[in-house]
Amino acid sequence: MRDFKKLFLLVFMLVAASRSGFAQDHMYSQFFNSPVYLNPALNGQFEGDLRMNFIYRNQWTGSPGNLTYYTASIDLKIPQFGGGVGLMFTRASEGTAYLNTNNIAGIYSYSVGSDNFILSFGLQAGFTNRTVDWSKLVFSDQIDSRLGYIPGTPTSAETPLFNNKYYFDSGLGVNLVTGNLMVGTSLQHINQPNESFTGAPVKVPVRYNAHVSYRLDLNPSDNMEESEKSFVIPSVVFYKQTVFQSVSVGAQYKHKNINFGLWYRNSGGIDGPNSVVLSLIFDLNINRDTGEKVRLGVDHDMSFSGINYSNTSGTTEGSLSYETTLPSRSGNSDKFDNSRQCYHFY
Repeated sequence: MRDFKKLFLLVFMLVAASRSGFAQDHMYSQFFNSPVYLNPALNGQFEGDLRMNFIYRNQWTGSPGNLTYYTASIDLKIPQFGGGVGLMFTRASEGTAYLNTNNIAGIYSYSVGSDNFILSFGLQAGFTNRTVDWSKLVFSDQIDSRLGYIPGTPTSAETPLFNNKYYFDSGLGVNLVTGNLMVGTSLQHINQPNESFTGAPVKVPVRYNAHVSYRLDLNPSDNMEESEKSFVIPSVVFYKQTVFQSVSVGAQYKHKNINFGLWYRNSGGIDGPNSVVLSLIFDLNINRDTGEKVRLGVDHDMSFSGINYSNTSGTTEGSLSYETTLPSRSGNSDKFDNSRQCYHFY
């Protein structure tokens, strides 16, 4: 009995400390199709008045367990601010014990600048809830030496009294657009909240994001509408959270309403898994007069080192965005109508 309790305590401590020692926040390969998740300074940065984004990620679809993530956001542009206000909901479901993390956050953004540059600031604040299903865990006294684990076998291990945790969480971001260059950075969990299910504190480590993009016009000398031109937009996106870090390097080819991307990503350093990401995005203009737009995106990650693709079947993402202009706000001019803005880079 004592041995079983020790084993349970060890498993429990690993689960509780995983975010601090080994695990990290999820990242989307279609990072610009969830702009508010990437950087709160990108909130309210779009052509219309109202925007809604949804993105879903199913990681390592062929492996046992459950690793699914999604983010839904809605933001309202305030032209006089060059930014806006928004609301974002994110859910992560990880592992056979169904460790679920739900976060809802409000976002505020503001911009300063001129025709030559736009410097945007974003603030994010909200609440997170984490839950775990202890009944899904398997202990040593449930495993037969000959038959292995038999579902329904009772255990003498005692489960904790609590299986959920609530805490306040916060973040901020900065983004600069000047000419054909965009540079941004953001911090998440800046208050390092305690996410432990027990009295022993386990702080959520700060997540650092940085992204750089350059916009290369393939028709610089042609007298064409911008929507008719072709662009190549190379980008670098960097994430770091405790010892974990990830770097994505690649480019998008954008022509009219089609956007094709090819990326290389390294996660966890030299010995970490490497993957190639292919993305395809379609922009559909529902009504040009009212500015209604729909964006559909899909991508697939193919690991070629560190994690065997034949065992995991890679990772797949899907995204949906909707943008419109509100009739009641027609005639309101943007604070930076004549400037290059962040949405020109994706």
